[in-house]
Amino acid sequence: MMIREEVEAYAEAATTPFGAGMAALDEAARAELPFAAMLSGPVVGRLLEALVWISGARRVLELGTYAGYSAAAMAAALPEDGEVVSCELDAERAEWARAHIAGLPGAERVRIEAGPALETIAREPGPWDLVFIDADKEGYPGYVDAVLPVLAPRGVIVLDNMLRGGRVLDPADEDGRAMAALNGRLASDPALVATLLTVRDGVTLVRRA
Repeated sequence: MMIREEVEAYAEAATTPFGAGMAALDEAARAELPFAAMLSGPVVGRLLEALVWISGARRVLELGTYAGYSAAAMAAALPEDGEVVSCELDAERAEWARAHIAGLPGAERVRIEAGPALETIAREPGPWDLVFIDADKEGYPGYVDAVLPVLAPRGVIVLDNMLRGGRVLDPADEDGRAMAALNGRLASDPALVATLLTVRDGVTLVRRA
């Protein structure tokens, strides 16, 4: 995380909290799942919800379900005929997420698909109004390549963890190098417009130019 802990805590306190159901989901995930840092959290959750609401998105694709927190946040902002298709490689974790988001507002609009994300992208018809990528970091370039052809004309791609705790400045591991290269690629592509937000660990918004 790039922001000082006290500033991050202030940002969270200054963000409209989710309801009791989302708080319970967060608590359960921290208690029962590994890698609690993988949770989107309320600030990123509210950002995703706002992007869905502002864009009027109806079809949302998520790569990386984890606990289902971000999927539930986005689904709550969808219209009644909207849908979030969320891809989770781990079948047990996908089932955990299905069980724990049940009953949350908009949960009926979330469909969690277990298996490799690229396979789900290949069989699910586009176009997608919003794509949220928060899966294995080395796979990000391939995911971007896979979703760009099925992105709606005014669609947006949202990528999480684009700063890698600052390691993109002097990358010494595969994740850092992959993310630094992707940041450079997205910013220099004349067909795209990318904005890297310093929210938590970096959130990049990408649209067509």
